[in-house]
Amino acid sequence: MSEPTTMTGGEALARSLLAHDCGPMFGMGGFQLLPFYEASRVLGLPHHLINDERCGAFAADAWARVTNRPGLCDGTLGPGATNLVTGLVESLNAGVPLVAVAGDSNRDHSWKNMTQESRQVEILRPACKELIRVEHTKRIPELVRRAYAVATSGRPGPVVLDVPEDVAHGEYAFAAGDFAADPATLRAPSRRARPDARDVERAAALLARAARPVLLVGGGIHLSEAWDALTLFAEAQKIPVAHSISGKGAIACSHPLSAGLFGRYSRIANELIAESDLLIVIGCKLGEIATKRFQLMPAGTPLIHIEVVPEEIGRTTRATIGIAADARLALEDLLAAASRSLPSGRAEFAASVAPRMAAWRVGAADRLESDETPINVGRLLNELNMAMGETDILVADGGFAGHWGGLLFDTKRAGRHFIADRGFASIGYGAPGALGAQLAAPGRRVVGLTGDGGFNMTIGEIETARRTGAPIVLCVFNNAASGYVKALQHAVYGQGAYQSSELSETDYAAAARAFGCHGIRVEQPARLAGAIREALENTSSPTVLDVIVTRDPAKMLPGVDNRTLTVTKGDRPV
Repeated sequence: MSEPTTMTGGEALARSLLAHDCGPMFGMGGFQLLPFYEASRVLGLPHHLINDERCGAFAADAWARVTNRPGLCDGTLGPGATNLVTGLVESLNAGVPLVAVAGDSNRDHSWKNMTQESRQVEILRPACKELIRVEHTKRIPELVRRAYAVATSGRPGPVVLDVPEDVAHGEYAFAAGDFAADPATLRAPSRRARPDARDVERAAALLARAARPVLLVGGGIHLSEAWDALTLFAEAQKIPVAHSISGKGAIACSHPLSAGLFGRYSRIANELIAESDLLIVIGCKLGEIATKRFQLMPAGTPLIHIEVVPEEIGRTTRATIGIAADARLALEDLLAAASRSLPSGRAEFAASVAPRMAAWRVGAADRLESDETPINVGRLLNELNMAMGETDILVADGGFAGHWGGLLFDTKRAGRHFIADRGFASIGYGAPGALGAQLAAPGRRVVGLTGDGGFNMTIGEIETARRTGAPIVLCVFNNAASGYVKALQHAVYGQGAYQSSELSETDYAAAARAFGCHGIRVEQPARLAGAIREALENTSSPTVLDVIVTRDPAKMLPGVDNRTLTVTKGDRPV
């Protein structure tokens, strides 16, 4: 392209994305964007037909979490665009970089009852970090650059490019230089913010006096890729590290300083928080789950909050010192400023983590090693812990799967090896999320966790996984129920008081085989290890592990036995 070349807006869009070293796109085509799909075919931009646009956004979200590069998805005019909303809000709330392309109506005929037309710009705008309406074909390269800049900066998030039909089909003579990309915006975080040195000094002074500090980390550690900085800081300063569900893997779960999950479900972390004399919160918004509905943080304990979005500091929990900065840079600066002379008792407090965790494991053996039938989900998670390798990835669906996985799955090294859709906690993430993660990491094994309710919503995506050559392993918690809801109904209203929370008994292994995938039905706990091994060894097709788990609603939540749980009506277990 030495001389200006006339091309359609759709081709310009494809060339602009390719200039940004884009990954695969997940979506379902429509007439408005036909020139884009044709250009993608000719130019080799990978586009995967998905069976539901929401699942396309979920797959792109998981792909982005594994790579820290913007995921790509698309939807056509009307229902295609509106189907993206749930997935976009997940990425928005979780801080995941995404670029979504939505086809829109021809502007010459807009608001004349065009087929499938809706007020989609107004619908999509609150579901994304920024919505960019493309009004001129010639501006497509510029606005794609803008989309990547917004998606990867600050707290990352999804950006929607709304492209009218006439803009996609329109033509313009583009020069080669029009398709330049800013290299800094190809990954998140694109431009890191260093903390104010005065805030760091104040935090270091507070830390120097603390004998029992605890680090509370969230998904921001992954977004910042601050794993090494966190481990170095925790080890040098002898500080236990607890994580939110999204923050799992910030430090290896096997590390002697790892206190596991804190919040609504906890191993030992909540006890450490209660005993602490300083809390250091990094990349965590301190929302409902992490704070046990805002009751967990001790009122008199000083708190340092490090967060890339300044307005999140103090939003739910008062911060003694707020530091607005990138997590990695803040950790590096705080370590440089911290005293090397540790207060009396700090090393002993940190050293107590490993024996406390060992004692917890003894107490949790009834779940982790259970021989009961139907199978205890704790036994399933324990078998996965033993079977999965240190570079493998576990993707957990919303609700039931996310809670069990968050509490009981162990990462074997620091990094993004556990992915849960906690931004919006939507049911249905498991299968498409596993697909996106597998395509992002083709050399690693990816296991998805989903309930039978979530799988019912998205079963068509195992066809997508088969077609795209993604040999995911999908564990279906088959309890013939919407487990989380049924457990709460049991806790609040008692035995037998279940409404719209029970499902038909279904053989999902047989359904998987009908889709051309491998299906294994597991009804006995002794069969779990062999079935998981068989699934992990199968790389020629997706595998569905249909695991028959407890039907007892008193045992469906991971952290409590509902037979002894008291819940105030109008609330949830804390």
